[in-house]
Amino acid sequence: MPKTAASTAPASLADQLARDIQSGVFGAGAWLKQIDLQERYGAKRLDVRRALDHLTQKRVIEHVPNRGYHVHAIDERRQNHIRDIRAMLEVGAAADLMPQVTDAKVAQLRAMAERFEQLVLTGTLLQQYEVNLQFHETLYDMCVNRELVALIQDMRSRAVAAPATQWMTRARIEKSVREHFDIVAALQARDVKRLQKIIREHVMQTMP
Repeated sequence: MPKTAASTAPASLADQLARDIQSGVFGAGAWLKQIDLQERYGAKRLDVRRALDHLTQKRVIEHVPNRGYHVHAIDERRQNHIRDIRAMLEVGAAADLMPQVTDAKVAQLRAMAERFEQLVLTGTLLQQYEVNLQFHETLYDMCVNRELVALIQDMRSRAVAAPATQWMTRARIEKSVREHFDIVAALQARDVKRLQKIIREHVMQTMP
């Protein structure tokens, strides 16, 4: 595997590895060989081991004694439960963030929505994933309740990546594009109820 970054601390390495797992670089059930990770991230063996242990605690990956580490394969029932929890948390976050909405933040999110739309047409799946992630991080960065944001981030880290599960059809990813613009419109109108409805549909990945 090619190197993706210079040598880094275990916490940062764990974050990079988690992002790669979420983006589908390492698929569900994939075994994570420490020597390959050392080469990919330009990291020391001990730092790789600490990062793997950290992700094991987060249930992102699983450690099998005498065999090693592999990406946690989430079953459909558990995935649905995670999605239900995410919907409750993120709908609640809509009311918390609305008083902090500014015209500048709306413009920033609109630019991200436009970038995502363009990448759906011309970009790679991983580029789409990164911009989608940035859009939602920027949205919830307006929340006052940082514990709520931490819970949202934790539940997102437990879910299988959107490219692997949610964006299985062209129709669904195009609907995600429209939902991003709908979120921006609700923010611009300062319409909490509308924002909550859109966020719930977005998280639950409903189709018309």
